Amino acid sequence: MSVSRKLWARTAEGKAIYRYTITNSSGASVVLSNYGAAIVAVNVPDKDGKTGDVVLGYGKAENYFHDGPCFGKCPGRYANRIAKGRFSLDGKTFELPVNNGPNHLHGGPDGFQNQVWESRKKNGAVEFKYVAEDGEMGYPGKLAVVAHYAWSEDNVLTLTFTARTDAPTVINLTNHAYFNLDCKGSVLRHTLKLNASEYLPTDDTLIPLGESEPVAKTPMDFLNPKRLGRDIHKDFPALNYGKGYDACWLIDGYMPGQLQQAAELRAARSGRILKVFTTQPGVQVYTGNWLEGCPKGKRGKVYHDYYGVAIECQHYPDSPNHTEYPPVVLRPHKVYHEAIVFAFSTE
Repeated sequence: MSVSRKLWARTAEGKAIYRYTITNSSGASVVLSNYGAAIVAVNVPDKDGKTGDVVLGYGKAENYFHDGPCFGKCPGRYANRIAKGRFSLDGKTFELPVNNGPNHLHGGPDGFQNQVWESRKKNGAVEFKYVAEDGEMGYPGKLAVVAHYAWSEDNVLTLTFTARTDAPTVINLTNHAYFNLDCKGSVLRHTLKLNASEYLPTDDTLIPLGESEPVAKTPMDFLNPKRLGRDIHKDFPALNYGKGYDACWLIDGYMPGQLQQAAELRAARSGRILKVFTTQPGVQVYTGNWLEGCPKGKRGKVYHDYYGVAIECQHYPDSPNHTEYPPVVLRPHKVYHEAIVFAFSTE
């Protein structure tokens, strides 16, 4: 496994932004950046052996700075939404910046996705580290996070998160890559299968109402493979609120620390398959409903709505305000440890 590093750009403050490329013996590769611990590219073959980049992203490092879509980056300290930017922990209320309607999203405007992480090569893999100070974006505790990316000979990308804190805090980490297995055009012809019998209904600001509901007999049912576009325009609350899919499904058979399959994405035209596994309890699927108008992509590509799908394995949105959800509190002397696996293949 070869790992190379190249200086990509510098921030206005002079911090170096690097691109790391991990290439296996077949020539398939992953490109990563220490800005937001991002997946910049995944170059894998189609059914005819032709290699293509299946991840949306930008040619210029600067376009990743505070971009709306959060292409390929790792948001935090709490990915997804927290209602009204407020939660209580151990009897104390914490106020967070509101940056998505009335709610707090992805750790706030200066969340982990918009930070330059420390970075290094490590045994054929790449590791990124970020230390969030106590009070950063309103969160308690000094939190040290490591994102470790490994690429295999059979085109499997494994992302492992670990974190420690010096005071009780909340944490929810994921990766926000958008996939297009055809490398161009809409993803609405891709078929998706989810290992999820239930999903979380939300209000019109995408905050969960509380208990999960069965997907059966609704457009949220992906237990059997289904084209992303088949039901996307149906009159259904979860689709109306976000102009498409932007919801959290509960992964069947979840057990803390155990790797479970969350999703399988297929593109008939290219023959590519992506299987996603995780130790986390939920998967947020977002069909790129608001990509129109984002910065130009690699090689000047223009991205339109529905040109990519994000499959974000994570804890549930607004969990700090829902004691019935799997816990998201991290305490001193405990280690946060979660994994997400993206396995690429062809039919």
